Amino acid sequence: MVQFALDAADGTGFARGLPPRVTCAAVDLGTNNCRLLVARPTPYGFQVIDAFSRIVRLGEGVDQSGRLAPQAMGRTLSALRICAAKMRQRGVDLSRAVATEACRRAANFDQFRHRVDREVGLTLEVISADEEARLSLYGCAPLLDPGIPYALVFDIGGGSTELTWLSIDDPDGPRLVDCISLPIGVVNLSERHGGGMLSGPAYEQIVAEVAGGLAEFEWRNGIRARVDAGEVQALGSSGTVTTLAGVQRGLRRYDRSQVDGTVIDFDEAKRLCRWLLSLDRAERAAVPCIGRDRADLVVVGCAVLEAILDQWPAGQLRVADRGVREGILFDLMAGWHAAARQVERQPLDG
Repeated sequence: MVQFALDAADGTGFARGLPPRVTCAAVDLGTNNCRLLVARPTPYGFQVIDAFSRIVRLGEGVDQSGRLAPQAMGRTLSALRICAAKMRQRGVDLSRAVATEACRRAANFDQFRHRVDREVGLTLEVISADEEARLSLYGCAPLLDPGIPYALVFDIGGGSTELTWLSIDDPDGPRLVDCISLPIGVVNLSERHGGGMLSGPAYEQIVAEVAGGLAEFEWRNGIRARVDAGEVQALGSSGTVTTLAGVQRGLRRYDRSQVDGTVIDFDEAKRLCRWLLSLDRAERAAVPCIGRDRADLVVVGCAVLEAILDQWPAGQLRVADRGVREGILFDLMAGWHAAARQVERQPLDG
C-alpha cells in the first residue's frame, strides 16, 4: 500500500514552545453525519484515542428551502457539544472543524456558525468541494495499491458525491489528475425520490440521473479505456460502501476494523444493492450494520454506487472507512512537525 505517513518522530525531544506529545482533533460535519476523531502522532501515522459519530441529517430540507432547518440545527448542536466535550477531556492542542455540502448551500450558514461558536465553543469552517476532495484523498491514500497505475476514488455523501481520478505511478507519488463534485447525495436524492419506499423504477431513475452526471468526467479523462486495460483500482469512502461491506461480511454489529481496507467484488456489491432494494424500510432497518437511521438512505446510496460501478467496471472495490477526518489529522500533524523543526532551528535566548 502507498504509505502516506508523517515524518518519523519518537514523540520526545521537541523544541520549547511546542507540546512534546501533541493531541489533534478533526470534526467533519457533513450533510448527514457529524464525526470526530482525536489522535496523537506515531512514527508512521497516528493513533486514534477517541472518536464519535452521529447521524444528524443537517441537510434535511436544504434541497428545497436553501436553508438549514431549526430541528436539524438542534440535532447537530447536540452532537457538536459531545465533540467539544470529548476534545476538552482529551486535552486537544490542535483542531480543525469543517462543514461540507449542506453548509455550502445553506443561506443561513453564517447564523448557524455563530451559534456553534457561541453555544459550543467550536470554530466551524465551511470548505470547498475541492478542499473536501483533497482531504478525503489524503485520508484514504494509504489504502491505494502502488502496483495499479490509476485510481478512481469516490465518496457518496449526504448532499454531494465526490470523484477523484489519480495517477499512482508518477515518480513523485500519487498525482491528482481531475476531480468532480456532483450536487447529488443520499439525503437530497432520498427527499426527491422517497428513499424509505423506493420503487424499482425510482431506483433506476436515480441510477440514470447519476450516470448522466458522470458522463462529463468520463469524457474529460477517458477512464473507461484504462479500466478495460486493467489499469484502474476503485476505492469508495462513504457510508454506503462501508455499510455494504459490513452486511457482506455478516457482522452483527458494525466494526471498523473488520471493514476498513476490505475488498468487495463489483458483482457482489450489485447483488447486495438489489437485495436491499427488494426489502421494505422495516426489513432494511432489521439488517445488522444498517439500523433505523440508515434504512431509508442506504438503498439510495446503492443506486449511486451502481451508477459508478456500471460506468467504470474495474472488477473490485476497496472499502475505506476513512476520509476527511483522517486528512485533517495528517494536515495538522504535518504542520506541527514543521513548526517543531522551525522552532528547533531558532537560537536559544542569551
